Amino acid sequence: MASTSRALTRLADPQLGLRAAQRQLSAVPAVASIARLSTSSTRRSLLLASNLTSKTRPTLSLSRQARRAYADAAPAKKPRKFRYFRWAWRLTYLYVLGSIGYVIYDGYSSRHPDIQFQPDPSKKNLVVLGTGWGSVALLKKLDTENYNVIVVSPRNYFLFTPLLPSCTTGNIEHRSIMEPVRQILRSKKASAMYYEAECTHIDAERKVIKISDNSDIKGDVNMTEVPYDMLVVGVGAENATFGIPGVRENSCFLKEIKDAQAIRTKIMDCVETAGFKNQKPEEVSRLMHMVVVGGGPTGVEFAGELRDFFDEDIKKLVPQIADSFKVTLVEALPNVLPMFSKQLIDYTESTFKEEHIEIMTKTMVKNVTDKYIEAEITRPDGKKELTRIPYGLLVWATGNALRPLVKDLMSQIPAQKDSRRGLAVNEYLVVQGARDIWAVGDCAVAGYAPTAQVASQEGAFLARLFNNMAKTEALEAKVHELSSTLNVQPGNSAQIVQEIESTERQLRRIKDIKPFHYSHQGSLAYIGSEKAVADVAWLNGNIASGGKLTYLFWRSAYLSMCFSTRNRVLVALDWIKAKVYGRDVSRE
Repeated sequence: MASTSRALTRLADPQLGLRAAQRQLSAVPAVASIARLSTSSTRRSLLLASNLTSKTRPTLSLSRQARRAYADAAPAKKPRKFRYFRWAWRLTYLYVLGSIGYVIYDGYSSRHPDIQFQPDPSKKNLVVLGTGWGSVALLKKLDTENYNVIVVSPRNYFLFTPLLPSCTTGNIEHRSIMEPVRQILRSKKASAMYYEAECTHIDAERKVIKISDNSDIKGDVNMTEVPYDMLVVGVGAENATFGIPGVRENSCFLKEIKDAQAIRTKIMDCVETAGFKNQKPEEVSRLMHMVVVGGGPTGVEFAGELRDFFDEDIKKLVPQIADSFKVTLVEALPNVLPMFSKQLIDYTESTFKEEHIEIMTKTMVKNVTDKYIEAEITRPDGKKELTRIPYGLLVWATGNALRPLVKDLMSQIPAQKDSRRGLAVNEYLVVQGARDIWAVGDCAVAGYAPTAQVASQEGAFLARLFNNMAKTEALEAKVHELSSTLNVQPGNSAQIVQEIESTERQLRRIKDIKPFHYSHQGSLAYIGSEKAVADVAWLNGNIASGGKLTYLFWRSAYLSMCFSTRNRVLVALDWIKAKVYGRDVSRE
């Protein structure tokens, strides 16, 4: 009873009740923050508690009321930037999962292709020479069920040449940029034939080609003939030496996989020989002097890759030769990268200066020996001076020359007698003066620069042309069949006439094929130190950029241009491996 009377006294006196409540709150750590409640709010809580009677429910203690008020309070909202981060993370997570799933699906589809059907033997024989950019672009988009397709090439793979300079230093393994031709043909609906052989002669009169087996292992039959109804010449070009003595004997080219492998071996030969015991300083300087002839994208990218290879890997492993390493780029024109804008040319030259890559413009090579080159330099005042440039490695990355096969075919066609750079073609890429022969790539002269981008668009154009030609022949045969039955079945004459008119309208639409027109998408080049330059076509103009962000664009563009998902995965893994563990300096 005494405790009850004291409680009633506190409730009757607001001041006493307030002080008692504060003492109770301070004694409970879990609700210590409630002590900061205003006096008015505390009074209202106490008055509410005093109105409760024993008939309704027991009076709640202040600690329980505080816990309920704390639990009922709305949680604070997270800042907007954290919500954006959460959604970005979720999208990235989904993208990664989707990419992994697509790679697994693509690999499964590649390993378990659909069953191919054999094309009709009565259809035309379409023979494709070569497995370069133009030929592979044709095969990729061609409906092989319309023709008996035969591919002849001494190289049974497609090579992604823009990344070939990276193979010379081990930044990318060479098999990562190779796609087997048989894998390409296996993905088509109708089967196609491939012969690993070299075409030695084209008989335009008899419409046959002669092929020979040039592999190391020979069989009973080494040479044979292949007839054709339609022939596509896409054999490319070989390296031009411009008649300069010693070039072919002493320099390395950069056009095929074997060239990249030879350069990679010779780089390590120069490094190890320069580090040999008691090697003379002047000989070390010569061995570590790498000379690149040709200021186009291939030469510039190789010079940049070579400098990166030395700065990031060789310099750390063989420090005693660090001061002797030097890269020189020799170009006969007034500047490098002539297809780029003046702004990007200046940026490339300034970047090379920072990387200690010497550029010798207006320099013509006159002679090449096993230890030095003789070159003629044109000074700013117009005077010419002959100089010797010692080297350990010489890479020749300039100019194209006709292959013997192309020269032989041109000699058979009178209309080609005035052509010097290759097979002259018309607006539909038909070889002038010949029937049923088309040409694409570096062996064709269509009025455009001999680049991979041009060859790829030419091959895709021919694929559309051949697909339309097959549809045209099928529709013409249908019109002929309908016309022959027009008077035989008088009751269906109106329906047959209507069908003939519909087929003829469709035939006119298919026959309306516009001539080939090259669409320039832009130019890219890597210049070393994780920098690149890009001159990209945009709307009616060009966007010129250079630097590290352009380098990321260069990588993403080349990665997307790779032929297959397999190539993209392998190239990406090679980049990661080289970044984490460095390039392999083993001599192969």
